[in-house]
Amino acid sequence: MGEADVYCRGCGSQQAPAVAQFSSVNPRTAAILCYIPFVGWIASIVVLASAKFRSDRVVRFHAFQGLYLFVAWLIVRWVVRPLPFFIPGHHFHLDLILQLAIVGVWIFMLIKVSQNQDYSLPILGELAQKSVAES
Repeated sequence: MGEADVYCRGCGSQQAPAVAQFSSVNPRTAAILCYIPFVGWIASIVVLASAKFRSDRVVRFHAFQGLYLFVAWLIVRWVVRPLPFFIPGHHFHLDLILQLAIVGVWIFMLIKVSQNQDYSLPILGELAQKSVAES
């Protein structure tokens, strides 16, 4: 049976509806979606679960790197942000600086990927390459 066939030619039974597989999304667009600040993690998970991009190492690399960048943002938000409450007299907002830096990296990666330039971030890129190699 073909993907567009609704009924089986042999037995006549109805084929189960296909799950959305990014059929109209090209690899560059999928990689760009993985770096949208604060919500790119959703696109990253969908890309990693999609059968269409299962063998596309570049898109999977960007999905993993975008996901790890979001995890870094979460670490800053949940771990670094509460630290001034435990250090008396410390009012330096390191969390704000780090969050702005991560948003800057998201924007930087959006520009790089939109120009078809592959860029591997120093630590997160290495993790992403290892994740792509293992999958």
